Amino acid sequence: MSLFLKNISISTIFVFSILFFFPACQNDIKTINTIINNDSLLVETANDVETIYSDSAQIQVIVKARVLKRFEGTKAYTEMPKGIIVNFYDSLMQVKSKLTANYAISYEREKIMEAKNNVVVVNVKQEQLNTEHLVWDQKKAIIYSDKFVKINTGKEILWGEGMEADERFDKWKILKPKGSITIKDD
Repeated sequence: MSLFLKNISISTIFVFSILFFFPACQNDIKTINTIINNDSLLVETANDVETIYSDSAQIQVIVKARVLKRFEGTKAYTEMPKGIIVNFYDSLMQVKSKLTANYAISYEREKIMEAKNNVVVVNVKQEQLNTEHLVWDQKKAIIYSDKFVKINTGKEILWGEGMEADERFDKWKILKPKGSITIKDD
């Protein structure tokens, strides 16, 4: 009888071992398939990065990021999870506007950068834009948002849903303004 119990014990341990390890193997296979089928793969990580955008040897924009992660795949992108500082320059290398955000993602092929979380843009007139989401379209040289925006001109504070501006934030408009707005008679 002890041989019978011993065989049952060994059989029971064997069965439980198979049941215990089988799901782990399935999870590993799922993980591997997720990695293989993933549309993007992290290929580069860098700290304290400065990217210079120029046209005809003239610096137009300098983007600084504390951390930069570049992903390759069907839709390649660069992520800046620790925030960005973007300076837009004129032909005399004077800063025309400055954009800061706590997070950014750039789609290099599309020439689109999205800034998120505490986005602030300040121009040379000290006008300040605040929003939680802003898109910089490098092809069109514009910035825009469809989220809540607040613009402080120094004389008044304007707010609304969405805005469009040139990338240097010289000329801007709020798409759906809200609140009271002062109108000057000429």
